[in-house]
Amino acid sequence: MRYDIDAAMFQTLLPSFAAAEDALARLDERVVRSPVGEGFAERSHFFDAASALWVAGELVHVEDLVLHDAHMDSRAPSHELTIAHSVLRARRRIWTGEPAWALGAVGLATLTATLGEGEGTAPEVKSPAVPLETDDDGGDEDGPLAAEMAEIDALLARSQKLLDIHTGKVPASETPVSAPSRRNDDPLGLLGDDEWDEEQRLAEWRGLLPLADSLPPVLGAIILFEAWERIEPLRRQHWLGGLLVAGHLRARGKVASHLFSFYGGLKLVRHERRRARDRATRLQAFLEAMHLGATAGLKELDRLSLARTQMELRFRGRRSNSSLRDLADFILSRPMVSAAMIARHLRITPRGALNLVNEIGIREITGRGRYRAWGII
Repeated sequence: MRYDIDAAMFQTLLPSFAAAEDALARLDERVVRSPVGEGFAERSHFFDAASALWVAGELVHVEDLVLHDAHMDSRAPSHELTIAHSVLRARRRIWTGEPAWALGAVGLATLTATLGEGEGTAPEVKSPAVPLETDDDGGDEDGPLAAEMAEIDALLARSQKLLDIHTGKVPASETPVSAPSRRNDDPLGLLGDDEWDEEQRLAEWRGLLPLADSLPPVLGAIILFEAWERIEPLRRQHWLGGLLVAGHLRARGKVASHLFSFYGGLKLVRHERRRARDRATRLQAFLEAMHLGATAGLKELDRLSLARTQMELRFRGRRSNSSLRDLADFILSRPMVSAAMIARHLRITPRGALNLVNEIGIREITGRGRYRAWGII
């Protein structure tokens, strides 16, 4: 399948391409100069994680994701919420790394082998050098420390594999194996597919990186995302494609102020256009998603700037060691905050957190008496 863009298709995509380029440039410049840029970048992680699940057909409330990230779940987390938290952690890992880290071999190996463990995406690898029996006196493998020792063995095997990839060596676990091994949590082979070679598909997708680097950043990003949708390198981490698109825009310097929320704009495009048979329609839909995502980001930035101005009027003239300024920064970095979250972040009592919330004057969004939360709407 051809993934490049010829002259005729570029003429069709030119209006959408110009709109997306202009919107992304405006957003990046605004975030760099805005005093709420850091809070905007942190909030975008939560909204993009929820949007990634929305695009996949699952509904995850941002409020539940915030509480789950703070280890303050009001109920048992669902499977969809666990996946959304994996997306959140992956975005943070990409943002804290070097701009080109996510698209490199080490970055992809880390994202695909480490960050998917919470939802069971990464298969456990048992070291062939470790015997199943712990001793010769009949000790069984169901001892009190069997599970802990198995986790340590799996961690050592994964670490050795990442070291081999980083040094350019072929992992030892891949050389003697003639057929792909089954997952330890899937002994009957019901979930795995031996014909679905994720490493080969991922290598095929990475082969398009030189082509994407030779094009403008926005065109290169939509080519990478379309190829990710067609090749489908990862069956259980398909959401990683949108994050790698944002990493590509950051590595090329197009959106360097934050990790762009691509899924936030993609959810605003109709499913028929995102999954159209015509390739030009799909690419135009992806460009439109970038434009809509950047436009929504500009509106969100305006709301945060206005909210910060209103909060500054509340603590103007206060003493320099007042906690209201730290509370304002914390509120701007989360879609929602609770009294327990404020108390933990500021290291104060819950009663003191309620007093600060009343002084700073933000809107209560739950409408309850026992459980209350506040946010910028």
